[in-house]
Amino acid sequence: MRVVIIGAGKLGYTIAELLSSEGLEVVVVDKDENQLTAVKETLDVMTINKSGTNPITLDDPDISRAEIFIAVTSTDEVNMIACILAKKHGIKHTIARIRDMQFMSEAREYVKKNFDIDLLLNPELIAANEIYRILTTPAALNVDDFADGKIRLFETKIHRRSQLAGIPLKNLKLPAGILAGLIHRDHRMIIPHGDDSFQIHDNAYFIGFPNAIEKFSANLVQQDTRPLEKVLIIGAGRIARALVGQLIDAAISVKVIEKDRERCEQMAEILTGDSIAIYGDGTNVDLLAEEGIASADAVVCLTEDDRLNLMMALLAKHMGAKKTVVRVYRTEYVELIEKVGVDVVISARLLSASEVLAFVRRGGVTRVSILEGAKAEAVEVIVKKGTKAEGKKLMNVDLPKSCLVCAYVRKGVAAIPNGHTILSDGDKIILFCLRGSAHEVVKWFTNEQRFVV
Repeated sequence: MRVVIIGAGKLGYTIAELLSSEGLEVVVVDKDENQLTAVKETLDVMTINKSGTNPITLDDPDISRAEIFIAVTSTDEVNMIACILAKKHGIKHTIARIRDMQFMSEAREYVKKNFDIDLLLNPELIAANEIYRILTTPAALNVDDFADGKIRLFETKIHRRSQLAGIPLKNLKLPAGILAGLIHRDHRMIIPHGDDSFQIHDNAYFIGFPNAIEKFSANLVQQDTRPLEKVLIIGAGRIARALVGQLIDAAISVKVIEKDRERCEQMAEILTGDSIAIYGDGTNVDLLAEEGIASADAVVCLTEDDRLNLMMALLAKHMGAKKTVVRVYRTEYVELIEKVGVDVVISARLLSASEVLAFVRRGGVTRVSILEGAKAEAVEVIVKKGTKAEGKKLMNVDLPKSCLVCAYVRKGVAAIPNGHTILSDGDKIILFCLRGSAHEVVKWFTNEQRFVV
């Protein structure tokens, strides 16, 4: 299958890297030859140095015979026009990056319907939603919902005093409705077995019913169960503007520090209640102390400079902040920043790439969550009749060791499987899959190609 990506910037590069690693034919188009340099030098993809909105460009057979067309330039209007032209040239499926929040909130359905765009991507809104879910879940490093909210993924750090450390999983008494699914240790992702145990500093992934996860995170993991009341945000860009609305709606007090006066004024206009925007430098220790960083339940660093975000997060930790969240542009920084003590690292590019990957695989895949910088995935799949795994006990299916069936939903009812569980046609299952194995594992449940047109 061929995929064309218009725009060789950071998001375009991340999507191209992910899709090419799946074995897809990827073509990256950009009118700026300098933008294509990194793609040419590091990825096994075709590049075309032309404008993606030129009808003549779309006549190129290397482009027109694509099945999926993804426009992710920095300009919304260019992306929409490119997708319209792609449909006119016979490309069946289009994806457009739309950064304008007004488009996403007020005209989303209009754009999809009238411009015939299949998927709208707003990386900043996706990142804001992810940060909100993490902030409002105790002890979470990552939170994601599957099967229409019936199943929740929860990641946490195993600390020195954790009740979970050092006990073989077969002896670990987890609450009903929760399964231990993955361990991230020493740069490796591990699908654990009964004799494995959580070790101090591991990142542990659990999956289960949302109410069970909430109680588990509060009672067994969280050392300080104080509810989230105060959040300090450094940087007033698009992610911050999307995030503050959700926090204020949840009656959480917000302070935003921004050194650009115009951005600060824009933020002040949308804040309500006791939430305020402060014109100042987030690296100023005196300002942070004056604004009560030590009493903040969370400090969220959202500037456009990765190194600055890291420095401010470490400074916040040193001054007493309970939890720190950092947004990064460069995905290769994710693991490094986690290692030096930052609690949560968010990459809007990886989150957006997850949405694209789920769309590309949508023959039976309805949701994809990329974990630990693409070392593993959580994948939601609909089981089809006549497949290798359908109608058999899981213990007899002989699934690849690179995957684990974590949960399933049948006729609207969620359950945690065991070896005697028999999957049926129409079941919605959630899988943990190690890097590079998901597209092969999915075939055990769907027997379909990655994409169904």
